[in-house]
Amino acid sequence: MVTSAPLWSVLVVLALLAGFAALAVAADALLAARAARRPVSATVLAAPLAEVPRLLAAQRRVTPAADRLLWQVGLVTVPVAGVLAAVVIPFGGQTASRMSAGVVWFNAMEVLTWAGVWMAGWGPNAVLALVGGYRFVAQGLAYELPLMFALISAAAGAQSLDVADIVGAQGHLWFAAWMPAAFVLYLGSVCAFSFTGPFGYPAGLDLAGGVAAEVSGPDRLMLQAGRWLLLTTGAGMAVPLFLGGGSGPGLPAWAWSAVKTAVVLAALVWGRRRVPVIRADRYAELAWVVLIPLAVVQALAVGLIVLVKGGPL
Repeated sequence: MVTSAPLWSVLVVLALLAGFAALAVAADALLAARAARRPVSATVLAAPLAEVPRLLAAQRRVTPAADRLLWQVGLVTVPVAGVLAAVVIPFGGQTASRMSAGVVWFNAMEVLTWAGVWMAGWGPNAVLALVGGYRFVAQGLAYELPLMFALISAAAGAQSLDVADIVGAQGHLWFAAWMPAAFVLYLGSVCAFSFTGPFGYPAGLDLAGGVAAEVSGPDRLMLQAGRWLLLTTGAGMAVPLFLGGGSGPGLPAWAWSAVKTAVVLAALVWGRRRVPVIRADRYAELAWVVLIPLAVVQALAVGLIVLVKGGPL
C-alpha cells in the first residue's frame, strides 16, 4: 500500500535525487576514464563533484542584448521540472504526493523542460545556444509520442493513472515482461528528455555545447544538474511503471526501490556512452516510421489483453 508522505518529504525527494544523481555522475566519470585508458582512482570519481564549488565561484557569462530574465527562468526550469516530476514516484510504501493522475503529472513536468531548454537557448541572444534550443524542440516532437504511448500502456495495464495503482497491478507479473516495447521506448525517451547520450544533439559538441554554449558558473551548474536530475527521475519512474515498484523478496520495499532505481540508472549511464549521437532529423524519421507505430501496437496489445481479461493482470 502506497501512502502520501507529509509536505516536507519533498526535501527527502530532492535529497534522494541528488544522491542518485551524484552516483550516476561518478559512474560516468569511471566509464570516461576507462574509455580513455586512464587509471581509475578516487580522484577521478570525485572530479565531477569537485567542479561544483569551482562553478559556484565562477562568474556568469554576459552576452550582448540578452534577455536575462528569460534565460534565468529557463535554466531554473530544467532542474525544477526534474524534482517536481519525482514527487509522484513511490519509494517503498511512501510517495511525496499520491495523485489520481500521477502519470499525467509526470508527463506534464517532462514537457515543462521543453519550455525551459528553449528559453535557455533563446535567452542569451547567441546563435549556437539558439540552435541548440530549437534542436531540443525538434527532438521533443519526435520522442514525445513514443513516450506518451509507453505511459499509456502502463496506465492501461493497471486501468489507472495513479502510479501507486500501477505498482499494485504488478503483483504477479512486472509490466516490463509483457510490455517490453513500451519499457524500451520509455528508457529511450528518458535519455531524450534529459538530452543526454544518443539524444545529446541539443548540447552537441558541433555547437560548442549548444544550449550550454553561453552558460558558465552557477548557470552551467544549474543546467548540468538539471540534466542529471531528469535522468535520475526518469530512472526512478521506470521502477513503479514497469518493474513492480518496491516489491521483491527478503528486503524492505524501500530497499528494492533503491536497488531497481540504481540498476536502471546504471544502464542509462552505460548506454549514453555506447550509442552515438543521433541527429534530430534522422531521429524524427526513425520515430515516425518505426517507434511510433511500435508504440501504438504495444498500447493496442495491452488494451486487448485487458479487455479480454476484464481487468488488469
